[in-house]
Amino acid sequence: MSDLLKVIDDMPMEVYQRLKSAAETGKWEDGSSLSDEQRDSTLQVVMLFQQRRLQQDEHFTIGTDGKVIELSKAELKKRFRGDTIAQFQEKEL
Repeated sequence: MSDLLKVIDDMPMEVYQRLKSAAETGKWEDGSSLSDEQRDSTLQVVMLFQQRRLQQDEHFTIGTDGKVIELSKAELKKRFRGDTIAQFQEKEL
């Protein structure tokens, strides 16, 4: 396990982003599909990287304590209140 932790600690952010994308889409960058075993392993590495290297407090990410961060509906509403996605004038519609 200590070898894996060293790999995680030394892993460049670019590699993490590629692994995260593969875990999310089920495909490698070249378009080939991950096997079930590859997807499970990739997801575990991504979660370990998030726990050890990223200081996150976003919904459904892994916190530094190794637990999934789940925000309440009220907390999510509070975070997104006032965020404007797009604005249009009536004549533009």
